Amino acid sequence: ARPIVFSLCEWGQNKSWEWGKSVGGHLWRTTGDISDRWNSVMSLLDRQVGLEKFSGPNAWNDPDMLEVGNGRMTNTEYIAHFSLWALLNSPLIAGNDLRSMNDSTRMILTNKEVIAVNQDWGGMQGHKVRDDGELEVWLKPMASGDKAVVLLNRGTTTFEFSVPFTDLEMSAGTHQVRDLWAHTAKPVAGAIRVTLVGHSAAMVIVKK
Repeated sequence: ARPIVFSLCEWGQNKSWEWGKSVGGHLWRTTGDISDRWNSVMSLLDRQVGLEKFSGPNAWNDPDMLEVGNGRMTNTEYIAHFSLWALLNSPLIAGNDLRSMNDSTRMILTNKEVIAVNQDWGGMQGHKVRDDGELEVWLKPMASGDKAVVLLNRGTTTFEFSVPFTDLEMSAGTHQVRDLWAHTAKPVAGAIRVTLVGHSAAMVIVKK
């Protein structure tokens, strides 16, 4: 007789995203348990492809809690992990010891601009729009008409990455692009261009 958040966990073995909402669920695990390893994060990310159609307000896919700050990945990897989970509308459940986290971990977990993407009231889940092997582009339509974008380098080699605005379902030309980790914005013509070291991601908002 009181409001609750009903989180279903059967590790995605019975496709709970297809029926979870019908039994009153608000979120449901889509995978087995995460571990504090890059390969684990990437494996769970792959399992989210195609599930965006089952996600929306009060009905969230959950690829398991965050590993940010647990110490077995680099700070760069944790930034990529947090960026992707935010774009996926994942429940941002901290899995680290909050009493002993360092400043870098606190900076990641309290990035208000990234959290705002996760909490966008439109509730549309991000999805993969481009796959070049080790380089991927993930896109989340925002309620404002802007696009949140994560550019991901899964590999170990540094790449120059160029993504035309037309790949982001946007018009060609010039758009205002805001870097959600550098907290800077600038007009950009034609395409987003970034240099991504191995196991890293950039996260931006492209204005409509």
